[in-house]
Amino acid sequence: MNIVLNERQQQILERLNAEGEVKIADLKETFAVTEMTIRRDLEKLEAAGYAKRTFGGAIVFGNDIALQERSGYMTEEKRRIGKRAAERVLPGESIFIDGGSTTLQVARYLKPAARITVVTNALNVAAELTGKQIPVIVTGGTLLETTGSLVGPIAAGTVAGMAFDRIFLGASGVSLLHGFSNSNVYEAEIKKLAIRQSSEVNVVLDHSKFGEKELVSFASFADVHRIIADDLPDDELARVVREAGVEIELG
Repeated sequence: MNIVLNERQQQILERLNAEGEVKIADLKETFAVTEMTIRRDLEKLEAAGYAKRTFGGAIVFGNDIALQERSGYMTEEKRRIGKRAAERVLPGESIFIDGGSTTLQVARYLKPAARITVVTNALNVAAELTGKQIPVIVTGGTLLETTGSLVGPIAAGTVAGMAFDRIFLGASGVSLLHGFSNSNVYEAEIKKLAIRQSSEVNVVLDHSKFGEKELVSFASFADVHRIIADDLPDDELARVVREAGVEIELG
């Protein structure tokens, strides 16, 4: 089906391609139209295969996009999330950080020479910690080039043989019906194992992931202790999350 875009929708698409993300509030002001009009525009762009709608806006279409491309989305929000998450790590702890552009910010904000041990299956996290005088254990395993994560039996065996004080996981989506989800089945396997081996589970994500669901559910709300995000989800999701005993902390 060939979908024809009007002039405003074409301009939104150009902005989306240039910035990787658009927000309804910004578009509403830019074009001086109602929120409902912008939502319809984004629905049309999604139907045409150009965009994927998110909580409060849209991102460029493609779930399993390369890590270097994802790193350009919501950079400031991810920094705030990473900083808040890193502040939770205490001396003497052993932690696990998995792959992703938001979890990378957790590693970035860990203090140099902190008396902790970090285990990771993410090459970007290991590289970020190089030179910070923090002991780092890399799991080994099969490399996923799109995300820089190590997965498969070797990575799983390493994670399964360890015990963590707390872990920091990324997620591609979190929704009422599916809990926390990820677009890659092999990454999801490592996340499940890390959750099983940890005393405290933290999921770090920006608000565009709220209400989204991906291929593989890797955790229910009952499995997670805390969500660290840059904004709150909608009222219903926030209520269900809190009723399940999950803390929502904003960075």
